[in-house]
Amino acid sequence: MWQKLRLVIAHSQEVYVALNVNQSPFNVGLSVEIEEFNATQVKELVHLLSLNWSDTEINQLREMIDGHPYLLTTALDEIAKGNLSLEQFLKIAPTEQGLYRDFLRFYVLELEKDKLLKTAMQQVINSDVPIKIESAQAFKLRSLGLIEFKGNEVQSLCNLYRLYFKER
Repeated sequence: MWQKLRLVIAHSQEVYVALNVNQSPFNVGLSVEIEEFNATQVKELVHLLSLNWSDTEINQLREMIDGHPYLLTTALDEIAKGNLSLEQFLKIAPTEQGLYRDFLRFYVLELEKDKLLKTAMQQVINSDVPIKIESAQAFKLRSLGLIEFKGNEVQSLCNLYRLYFKER
């Protein structure tokens, strides 16, 4: 009977807290990181949703949210349903009126809990070029999905984050 049992554990982000590796069943397995959609994949997704967009419109979308899977699919789904236009989306995305208000508010609360992390994120969003920040803070911000590495330097993962967090 037990030979038929299969257990799969999945989570969206790794948790980096002190765990006893001899006691926790959650510290084993293969970590798989979902990559961002590239330009070709974004264009294909737009086409699959029957949105007749020009390359300029696709680039406008990518300039705001790049290829982030959740941000991208959420925006395209709402636009394809006719709930808002690309222009409306671009205008309200980094605001409390936008689609991502709850998603982004979570990160604001997380950053408020850790002053060093908040300061590091402020440095990142206030720079137009990749910058160096403390390694521990960079690791935490990357684990939250807010930044990306460019060599040993970091930058905001997408313009949406830069615009939203600058206001907060």
